[in-house]
Amino acid sequence: MDKTEPFEIFLVVTPGLEQALAEEAHALGFDAPIVSPGGVTVQGHWPDVWRANLWLRGATRVLVRIGAFRAFHLAQLDKRARKFPWVETLRADVPVRVEVTCRKSKIYHAKAAAQRVERALSEVLGATIDPKADLAVKVRIEDDLCAISLDTSGESLHKRGHKPAVGKAPMRETMAAMFLHQCGFDGSEPVYDPMCGSGTFVLEAAEIATGRAPGRSRSFAFEKLASFDAQAWEEMRRSETRNATDQRFYGSDRNDGAIANSIRNAKAAGIDGITRFHRAAISDIAPPDGPPGLVIVNPPYGARIGNKKVLFGLYGAFGQVMKERFSGWRVGVITSDGGLAKATGLPFLPSGPPVAHGGLKVKLYQTSKLC
Repeated sequence: MDKTEPFEIFLVVTPGLEQALAEEAHALGFDAPIVSPGGVTVQGHWPDVWRANLWLRGATRVLVRIGAFRAFHLAQLDKRARKFPWVETLRADVPVRVEVTCRKSKIYHAKAAAQRVERALSEVLGATIDPKADLAVKVRIEDDLCAISLDTSGESLHKRGHKPAVGKAPMRETMAAMFLHQCGFDGSEPVYDPMCGSGTFVLEAAEIATGRAPGRSRSFAFEKLASFDAQAWEEMRRSETRNATDQRFYGSDRNDGAIANSIRNAKAAGIDGITRFHRAAISDIAPPDGPPGLVIVNPPYGARIGNKKVLFGLYGAFGQVMKERFSGWRVGVITSDGGLAKATGLPFLPSGPPVAHGGLKVKLYQTSKLC
């Protein structure tokens, strides 16, 4: 790679949230993001890679294209993989794993292709091949073009590093952040989740409002690359500036364990001073004191529940409470079932695109301010 020229950075995102991530990337200073299925492409240098991992809330991984070459058969792949300048980005003392996909190419056997690349890494670079390694070399062979990328994130970016307690069927932090973005949330209003589970929406909203970097508590795979500058990275981490906020962010749930988890997670994230959690059934919730804001909720969908009649009652009760008590608030509901959304009786705007979640397709249904 030419270190002076910008290179391609691919921001992986949950399918259906590409446009939201592109908007976030642009706001973070990445010019001309290009949307494609499953992600967003931007241009940058290594500090931009670090910044994307540290600051982007919607991306699940950050991949860097480090080179490409044509390969029409395995012998050619073997030869060109051995000539590839691995030493510019990889270290011999850091184990790697190789992942290969083949599509519309004369090389169609992914496992055989992976073996060729692994052999080159082992014999030319001297790297150890480990299928459990944090650092992944991703090889995509499409139309006989072999494109090589590095996964600079390591663990998925939804693992922020400061959420010790997780409940059942959780909403991933990356998805929650993008749904908040789609609802127009910018940190200047309160947020209330009356089915808060482990507190994901509340925590993400509070972090956005106070300007906390989502990746501040974790490490990344790029720290093991030859291109890594530890001093520059530490300066970037220390440059995080936090905002003061007068807003408060609220969650409630009928489950005592969920409330305990939410409180524990807020404390671990350092935002317990601006979050409030309490036990309450949907029928008992009321607007918190202060100005109206956004109610956002990820209720049960019924995909694994035999009797959906109970859920229609839950959604109906939720909608009734919103209409009766939450005048001036906007509402966002994430569900896989349009019939359940309709059961709320809320005046939803046209729904957003389907988003992959837990083997299902969910949509965000949101309202304008309720009268």
